[in-house]
Amino acid sequence: MTNEPTDGTPPEDAVSDAAPTEGAAPALEQELEDLRQKYLRAVADYQNLRRRSDEERKEWSRYTLTSVIVNYLPVLDDLDRALSSVDADIAEHRWVEGVRMVERKFRTVLESSGVQPIEAEGAMFDPAMHEAISYAPGPEGSVVAVVQAGYTVDGRVIRPARVVVGSGQPAPDAPAQ
Repeated sequence: MTNEPTDGTPPEDAVSDAAPTEGAAPALEQELEDLRQKYLRAVADYQNLRRRSDEERKEWSRYTLTSVIVNYLPVLDDLDRALSSVDADIAEHRWVEGVRMVERKFRTVLESSGVQPIEAEGAMFDPAMHEAISYAPGPEGSVVAVVQAGYTVDGRVIRPARVVVGSGQPAPDAPAQ
């Protein structure tokens, strides 16, 4: 058994350890500086964590938006194909105009979400933006036809444009130069 006082006062050896001594001031200042440095590092780590969390949250939001948009692009493709196949004799019917309005509204909704079409017709082939599916007569390396439109969201390609690239040979109906 130890000889601890029963009146609630700390033991004598605890009191002597807690009392500052003459040479303790520099040691306490060093300890204070160490704790201050640890605090500053902890604050910086927290700020970095917060910044990374915000970036990850934004990236997740972009990823979610992109995955939803990619699922809707085939619907837009179908609307485009349907409108391009309308015969001239029924092109002015009200229901055809209604389908055109739906297609325009759908494009507007996509554009308000940051979706932009990739301009490909007549542009130089860019493998980051285009997917070449064949070659045809035309200026070498230039996109001569777009088979399927491509799109970007916030400058990132979510679907490359599927294109026909010029082979460098003149078109059969083009005059020789």
